[in-house]
Amino acid sequence: MRFLLFAILLITSSYCSAQEQLAQYGFQVINIFPHNISSFTQGLVYHEGFIYEGTGKNGLSTLSKLNLEDAEVLMSKKLSRRYFGEGIEIFDGKIFQLTWRSNMVFVYDKDSFEQTGTHYNSTEGWGLTNDGQHLILSDGTATLQFINPETFVPERKVEVILNGNAVQNLNELEFINGEIWANVWMSDFILRIDPATGNVNSIVDLTGLENQTQLGSNESVLNGIAWDPEQERLFVTGKHWANLFEIELILK
Repeated sequence: MRFLLFAILLITSSYCSAQEQLAQYGFQVINIFPHNISSFTQGLVYHEGFIYEGTGKNGLSTLSKLNLEDAEVLMSKKLSRRYFGEGIEIFDGKIFQLTWRSNMVFVYDKDSFEQTGTHYNSTEGWGLTNDGQHLILSDGTATLQFINPETFVPERKVEVILNGNAVQNLNELEFINGEIWANVWMSDFILRIDPATGNVNSIVDLTGLENQTQLGSNESVLNGIAWDPEQERLFVTGKHWANLFEIELILK
């Protein structure tokens, strides 16, 4: 699947579709913050001045609330070792945390991290965000599901299409200014997706960002997008990265 993605992205230098040229963005680093290099980052959210992070691996999966400036852990909850934690999202005072292949979704009170419920997810759990009405879930395929946050039942789905091809391995998600932003696992690319059609509007190329941090393992790939809507700040990090970056996009 990853080889198909690279073939799609590299087929032309301009990433042209049949109808129009797809916008491409590079990046400029604005600020660098510490990040726990041992964290296998699966979900990242900026909310009310703090970073919320979900991590993975059986026996190591956590949900944490962190200071942005120094990565101090303010609150943390460890999952049972039977669960491999995945994406997280905050919606209506609740934190939702996916698990990879256990079909389990945990629901917590945002302020106390007390578990208040669970849901069943019929697919794998990868990334999670929301559009103000639905939770939006990725499961490692090219499909994004729009989930009822009360029942966790999918109400609609879209297939993500780039240059006429479905893009697999959609991972960590963020909803920014009416678009779904998706990390593509095992790549340096973030796709900006039209939630109505699934069409990719533009591509963010973060090639080289990993060279500006220490990497903690051979699984240290880009994964983690967070958005501060009040100050319009964009944060990104990776699995087992020693830093979290505030970046600004530059149109190529």
